[in-house]
Formats: sequence, structure tokens, C-alpha cells
Amino acid sequence: MARNGLCLPGNVPAFRATLVLSLLLLLQPISAGHDYHDALRKSILFFEGQRSGKLPPDQRLKWRRDSALHDGSTAGVDLTGGYYDAGDNVKFGFPMAFTTTLLAWSIIDFGRVMGTEQRNAVKALRWGTDYLLKATAVPGVVFVQVGDPYSDHNCWERPEDMDTRRTVYKIDHNNPGSDVAGETAAALAAASIVFRSHDPAYSRLLLNRAVRVFEFADTHRGAYSSSLKNAVCPFYCDVNGFQDELLWGAAWLHKASRRRQYREYIVRNEVVLRAGDTINEFGWDNKHAGINILISKEVLMGKADYFESFKQNADGFICSVLPGLAHTQVQYSPGGLIFKPGGSNMQHVTSLSFLLLTYSNYLSHANKNVPCGMTSASPAFLKQLAKRQVDYILGDNPLRMSYMVGYGPRYPQRIHHRGSSLPSVQAHPARIGCKAGSRYFMSPNPNPNKLVGAVVGGPNSSDAFPDSRPYFQESEPTTYINAPLVGLLSYFAAHY
Repeated sequence: MARNGLCLPGNVPAFRATLVLSLLLLLQPISAGHDYHDALRKSILFFEGQRSGKLPPDQRLKWRRDSALHDGSTAGVDLTGGYYDAGDNVKFGFPMAFTTTLLAWSIIDFGRVMGTEQRNAVKALRWGTDYLLKATAVPGVVFVQVGDPYSDHNCWERPEDMDTRRTVYKIDHNNPGSDVAGETAAALAAASIVFRSHDPAYSRLLLNRAVRVFEFADTHRGAYSSSLKNAVCPFYCDVNGFQDELLWGAAWLHKASRRRQYREYIVRNEVVLRAGDTINEFGWDNKHAGINILISKEVLMGKADYFESFKQNADGFICSVLPGLAHTQVQYSPGGLIFKPGGSNMQHVTSLSFLLLTYSNYLSHANKNVPCGMTSASPAFLKQLAKRQVDYILGDNPLRMSYMVGYGPRYPQRIHHRGSSLPSVQAHPARIGCKAGSRYFMSPNPNPNKLVGAVVGGPNSSDAFPDSRPYFQESEPTTYINAPLVGLLSYFAAHY
């Protein structure tokens, strides 16, 4: 193999592994190339379709209108704004915070190559952080959800028409939630890095709030799904435990503040908080792979030998996702897409690909490869693997369809999304009630409002895709699918 590819010693098992890997990458549909900048622009535009609250004058998706303008009033607080997580009208704080963290990380690592889209990415980030500041304004309290999910999911309504219960849910010292609080601290800390150059005063506010929220998360330990089980489960139930979010929050506070206390916290709690667990997982519920990749940057820069075990975990993560190796922990579809059991598979595709690309950049600067037994994966190979996943999303797949709405000649038409599938307020000014929307949900017609940039849950393990609203696991978009994709598309737009 070439020096920039997968490096293997001359032995039969290794040769077999490299053959499988090479075939997986080479025997794929070949496109004439993608317009990554167009896809980047649309991936950021998607967030405007998910906005809750009073929309700004520069709102670009014109079929949306103001919604949920009284959120928080039942608890005597202002919780307007923020994002609807997916195709419903609930504001779930756990995935919203993770979305915000990943948007911030995308800008931190790839903002310099975003060009004119950096401004829009920063706006999307601030829409999230403004809400998180409201949700953490009361000391010792984090408001983690607005909207009764059972009431909401029983209706098919535009957010502008919502008349379901906007119940407010919170965590405090009596009802802890170190998971969602730790993620919120991570989001605020990561965003503070972005805003240092854009708005220094706002950056300081974010960092100071992150410090306070993290202290609350660490002092009052517990899982929010234990405190608020009926409200958050089975929707965003914390299955993985809260320990990873504490390390994740500390890692971002270390990066944002450079305070020794967070470095010492990470070292002291590495074993206690199980940094080495499930190293091949990364998403709104499990931060382990992200923790190890983030912290490893300092090791690769030669600045933090005391974090060496995190780099070993990061290398282990890389080896666990390489296709064709004996101990691969990730499945690949026949068409080459990363696949993990459960719903909304594209969340795994974009988040794991983001880590592959990010780590490949860190390795490149250090002139390092990843050892995987008798195999060695180069940074160039990891970039190619990440690019292959992005290209699949954009249309290089067995169905020859893009899984991003509005990108390419063929893309999902019937996404599981209330606002997109119902007539807009402009087209249908009269209110559409809770059950009156059901006929639009069941309709075989394409959605009337194009949610440009939305990436849906995606095909199944056999590369089949139904393009039908009732198949929500395949047809529903989420903010946490798009957030890491912003970073991926930024890099490929600048380099391909």
C-alpha cells in the first residue's frame, strides 16, 4: 500500500485485512464529485427550520413562523427560543446541548475553512447557547425540557399551532441530572471558545456559566432519567450513565479555561468515571469516544503525557471502526454505510465520521499513524473513510439518492416532520388542530414545505429506504445528525 494509505507488514492475515479494506473503499459507486459547499450551506440552513420562539428578521426558511412564545411561563421563567430536536415540537435539553457542543466543535476545528458560511454557523450556535443560558439562569437549577412528550406525540400539529401542554421539567439538588447538566456545561464551555473572537463579553458569560453548571453537575450526582423518568424516557433516556458527561464537561472546561483544576479532575477521575468504557460509542447519550479524541490532541501535540491513556483509548476507537478487521465493533451495510442497531442511524454515521476526520487532522500534525495490531491506519486513510460516509449521504449509494433534503436531483420527499409535512401558515392561515393534521401525516404526497438541509435517519442495514413518514426511524431528521456534519462538510468543501 502507498505510504498515505493503510500500512501493513507482509503477512497473510494482514494482507487479507488490507484487501477487504481496499475493496470496501474502491468498489463503491463513483460520483462525478459533490458540491460540498452547497451541502454545507444547506446543512446549516436546516437549523433555521428547527428554531423555536420568535424568529429574527433574517430568517431564511420563510415557511416557518413564530412558535412557543410562552415557554417557561408556567414555571415563572423565560424559556423561549432554542431548537426542536427533530420532527416533533418538544424542546429536549439533553440532545439540544449535545447539538450545541458539536456545532461548537465543528466551528473550533473547521471554522477557518468555512468561508462565508462561518457567519451562519456561528448564528446557529448562538441560537442554541442563548437558550442554554436561559435554562441555567437560576443557580442550582437546570431546566431540561419544555413540552409534555406524550401530549405532543399524540398530535400532528405545526409548531405555530401548538396547543399541547408545554410542561417545564427541571433538575436541582433534590432531583439531580449530572448527564444533562454535564453536557450543558460542555456546550457552554465549547461555545465560549468560538465566541472569544466574535464576542469576548459573551464568551466570558458562557465560560462562567459553564463553570457553575459543571460544579452543580459534579456536586449533585445522578442521572436525570432517574429523576424525570416519565418525562424523558423512552425519548432521551440516559442508558449509558452520567459519568461520561462529567468527564466530557471537564474536558471542555479544561480546553476552554486552561485551569489546572480541570486537568487534575480528569486525571483523578479517569478510572472512577470509566473513561475506557464503550470507546467505540459517541452520541447524545455516550461521550466516551469523543472524550478520548478531544483529550488526545494534547498528547499528540507533546504537551500532556499524563493523558496518554486517553490516546490509547482513542486509537482503540479507531481500530474498532475500521472495516474488515477481526474485532470491528461497527457494522457496514453492503453499500458501505456505517450501521448501528437502533433508530436514526445517520446520527452514528455523522458523529463517528466527525471523530475520524478530527483525529486524522490531529495525527497529521503529529506525523503519526494508528496501530491496530499488525495493521496501521494513516491519517489519509481515516479521512478517506470519513469522506466515503459523507459521499454516501450525498448520493453515492445503491439507491443513488441523497439523504439530505434539497441536495441533488433525488432526496427524501416525505420526511417525518410536522412543520414540513403540514401546509405552512402562509398557505393555510387557519389553525390545523391536533388530530386534523393526521390526514397530512398519512398522505402519500410529498411534504409541501422543503426543510432544506435536513438529513434523515437513513436507510436500513441493507441500504433500503422507505421514504415514508410513518417510518420515523428512517425518515426523521434531527439536529444532532447535522451538527457534526457541519464540520465534515466544511473540511471537504475546502479540500476537494
